[in-house]
Amino acid sequence: MRTPAPVTSRTFTYVLLTLLTLVLPARLWAGSAAPEDAIFEPEQITTFAKQVERFAASNGARAFIIARQGRPEDELPEGIQFTHTAIAIYSTITLENGKTAKGYAIHNLYQQADKVDRSELVVDYPVDFFWSAKSLKAGVLIPTPALQQKLIALVMSDKDEQLHNPKYSAISNPFNAVLQNCTEYTLDILNAAIYDTTDTQRLKANAKAHFTPTEVKENPMKIALGSVVKADISIRDHTDTIATATFTSIAGYLNENALSTLAVTFEGADNVTPLL
Repeated sequence: MRTPAPVTSRTFTYVLLTLLTLVLPARLWAGSAAPEDAIFEPEQITTFAKQVERFAASNGARAFIIARQGRPEDELPEGIQFTHTAIAIYSTITLENGKTAKGYAIHNLYQQADKVDRSELVVDYPVDFFWSAKSLKAGVLIPTPALQQKLIALVMSDKDEQLHNPKYSAISNPFNAVLQNCTEYTLDILNAAIYDTTDTQRLKANAKAHFTPTEVKENPMKIALGSVVKADISIRDHTDTIATATFTSIAGYLNENALSTLAVTFEGADNVTPLL
């Protein structure tokens, strides 16, 4: 009988990482992925997207923060309600037939489809935004009118593009510019409007002084292993506690500084819940 070759540490590590790749979810939690296949009927998504638009408009939003769930709620880490956050701005939209209409254009940071540790800036619309949502539930955060105007001016001047860091991690540290996710990008835009600057060092210093991120209450081993086998999960920009920007932490930040008028979870016109 042939004696089996001894299992080397390199072989063991390879097998372990292979198994972890199979058992870990595709992402620690769904990050800033662009819309994929829908699990709801197109009519349901369209109706819900229109309800969100009407709700935002009826509450005076010319610019607001919008969020969706890209992973089933029971799979999300404690304290994290939404997986993707962006800025919606009331705009003139050119339709496929060449005509124009008024509606909300959503300014997103999305992971690249073929390279998930890199991101790109994409403008889409509410139906696109909710197309692959795992729940017809939205986060709606409306800044004060003055902050809305500053956000609109910043985006219309393309200064938001100066704040984009294409190096992506789903759990990026909002206090430095090493990596970035969609919600950190949203926070950077908000702070650029609040402080009238696109200087990254100043923005990160102000964030560290005034913003409280959400601790990622996930199994530390899962995070560590995920950072090894998943390109879009990195902890190299963290030094101790793993914490990241979330829709809820941004809502708390604006509320504490009297910079918002409304923060809710929206599941339909008759199902609106205060977030704070």
